[in-house]
Amino acid sequence: MNKVFGYPKSEKLKNKKVIDQLFSEGKSVSKYPLKLIYIKNTTSSKAQIQAGVTVPKRNFKSAVTRNRIKRLLREAYRLNKQQVFNNTEGRFAFLFLYLGKEVPTFKQIEKGMKTLLQRFYEAEIGPNQNE
Repeated sequence: MNKVFGYPKSEKLKNKKVIDQLFSEGKSVSKYPLKLIYIKNTTSSKAQIQAGVTVPKRNFKSAVTRNRIKRLLREAYRLNKQQVFNNTEGRFAFLFLYLGKEVPTFKQIEKGMKTLLQRFYEAEIGPNQNE
């Protein structure tokens, strides 16, 4: 298996302090129905980027539906993360939120994920290239 497309445990965002920090200090970019909240990660993790996904219970009462959407988000991130991985220096923590009110298709999620990652790259890495 090619490691570029993996999503190992070390890349999963699980640290409660970092998640709280994301919501209090994080910057964000959006592309409906997705929102990416990110910060520079200062923890001593091995992974360059740690990512987590969340779907609000308010919009989807059924756990089965929420889990399906989270699985789609993780898969879209896994397939498109090399966009960011290959071009960034530094460590980041990502949190992907699903903002829509209806169950999406994989194509919708993947299109939004590509746009989000591109916007993150332009916002965070683009301005630093001139230095």
